[in-house]
Amino acid sequence: MKTSLSTLEGLKRSLTVELPIDTFNQKTDTILQSLAKKVRIDGFRKGKIPATILRQRFGASAKADATNEVVSETLAEALADADVSPAAQPSLTTVDTENSDNFSYTIEFEVYPEVSVAPLSSLSIDQISATVSDEDEERALQDLQDRATEYKTVKRKSKNGDRLIIDFEGLLDGESFEGGAAEGFEIVLGRGAMIEGFERGLIDVSAGKTVEVKATFPEDYHVENLAGREAVFKEKINKVGSPKEMKRDDEFAKKYGEKDFETMKSHMSNQMQMELSSRVVQQNKDAAFTALLTANDFEVPEGSISTEAIKLQQDMEARMEQQGIPSKGNFPEAMFQEEASRRVKLGLLVNKIANDREIKPEKEQVDAKLKEMSMQYGESAQQMIDWHNSDPSRLASVESIVVEELVAKHVALEAKVNVAEKTFQEIMNPQS
Repeated sequence: MKTSLSTLEGLKRSLTVELPIDTFNQKTDTILQSLAKKVRIDGFRKGKIPATILRQRFGASAKADATNEVVSETLAEALADADVSPAAQPSLTTVDTENSDNFSYTIEFEVYPEVSVAPLSSLSIDQISATVSDEDEERALQDLQDRATEYKTVKRKSKNGDRLIIDFEGLLDGESFEGGAAEGFEIVLGRGAMIEGFERGLIDVSAGKTVEVKATFPEDYHVENLAGREAVFKEKINKVGSPKEMKRDDEFAKKYGEKDFETMKSHMSNQMQMELSSRVVQQNKDAAFTALLTANDFEVPEGSISTEAIKLQQDMEARMEQQGIPSKGNFPEAMFQEEASRRVKLGLLVNKIANDREIKPEKEQVDAKLKEMSMQYGESAQQMIDWHNSDPSRLASVESIVVEELVAKHVALEAKVNVAEKTFQEIMNPQS
């Protein structure tokens, strides 16, 4: 076997492989002999068809099959001989079966770039730190209490703490606008769930009354054509509901499936801490990797980007389908090219750092990550853990997440780090 490797544009390579023509001819003859035992041709007994007739009828297809078999049997050795590893499946570009001495084929493929990571000490990254305060736990308990509160319809005028059932219509310059109207809308007075001014006319009114108020959308409102604008709302009060006092006791805890209040409080505290820790780790990892990507610019294989973009596309379509939203054709592959390129490049950097620093996940770390991931599955948490542990490829996906987190921490250890203290609310509700 003789191999010849050529560099094409960028990461593209071309490899020509030469073999003795006898290797190819013997493979072709074997295929034809196999056909002779199976095919029927008028005028000839089965298995007695002359070789010349077989070649006339099936020579082209036999050569094609022989080519595929020879390439399949020799490709791995040829790549090893040329000391090259394709980034994706090579494509067969040319084949020469007519040379009297040699059979040759040429494949083209992309290779991974040689990644040289910029000194981690040259990076400057922002990291965040946060804790769950007593005030955060009190706010969470209050939210649970509010959600569990029951309301009794009353005939008196409304006051703070009451739940109203209203119909409303909003007008901008006398015209209705999208999303500005609702019927049977529930609002608890005093919680500030609506825009400034909306609740102003709902205090001290009875069911059956209609009021008109002016309310102003915030300057940073998520709907651009409404941001900063004043609207007039016509609000009809259908029902006034008075809250039934909800004590923080064991009965309250049982509404949330807990045996008693102290157990509920402990579980809530642990869950809040776990969610906060997970969010902080993710944001710090993202910051470290953004700095890493900025400091290391290199070309990545187009085929790898395309493969990753297709995966992102399929994931998006699957999520939409789960929500009952038809998605086929709505998300072209091109939408995901930028993110796919980022992921491929980041994967190469993470692997390079992990290999150079000998960063490997310990079983305990993988188990802890699995346990963390399983928390969102509730009663099915153990099933989720068992599902991953039962398949090496599934477990490998969790291991890769752990490696990413370990690499991110390693980057932060060597880089210049600016730590910012943030509150629980800032981390968990960044839009509020």
